[in-house]
Amino acid sequence: MLLDEGYIKFEARWTPAPPLPWPLLQELNHWRQKLYRLGLVGAYPDGIGFGNLSMRWAGDDEQFAISGSTTGNFAELGPEHYTLVEKVELENNRLFCRGPIVASSESMSHAAVYQGCARAKFVFHVHHLGMWERLLHQVPTTKQGIPYGTPEMAWSILDLLENTDLPSRKIFVMEGHREGIFVFGETAEEAGEVLLAYY
Repeated sequence: MLLDEGYIKFEARWTPAPPLPWPLLQELNHWRQKLYRLGLVGAYPDGIGFGNLSMRWAGDDEQFAISGSTTGNFAELGPEHYTLVEKVELENNRLFCRGPIVASSESMSHAAVYQGCARAKFVFHVHHLGMWERLLHQVPTTKQGIPYGTPEMAWSILDLLENTDLPSRKIFVMEGHREGIFVFGETAEEAGEVLLAYY
């Protein structure tokens, strides 16, 4: 586990705002709870949370709803635990979000998937050491030595989407982020099925 696990590494321009409409988050939250029960989202013994889920918002090219920073600790999430990422500026390491909570520290990586794959509507990021070790370099893998949550990681993901079979496989592992695995799909069900097929 990285010593800086859970820390936000981008400049977060957060506008506190009321929660997003809860009915629109039900499918995403259903899968978050399922992955929490499987231990793929949760918290380490030191209390640092891991794992986050997002969904493209209202068909927008840039915006997506995502579970907030440090929410891995909670067994149940409510509307106060999700926020809207409105814009990501990779070149400036800056993210704009609006909602009751700051966006997850992995938001840059989620943004890269949405930017690089128009068909991606849901993105799940989980932690599982055994699966990570088994899949490392067996599925598309980000470059070694790149820390999570950075523009460099986002660019590595964009490179995988452009130059590997990642758009069809819909799963990748992060070599520089021990345990870190991403899946995505056109529906939450598809993203979940990709993950559970390897789990």
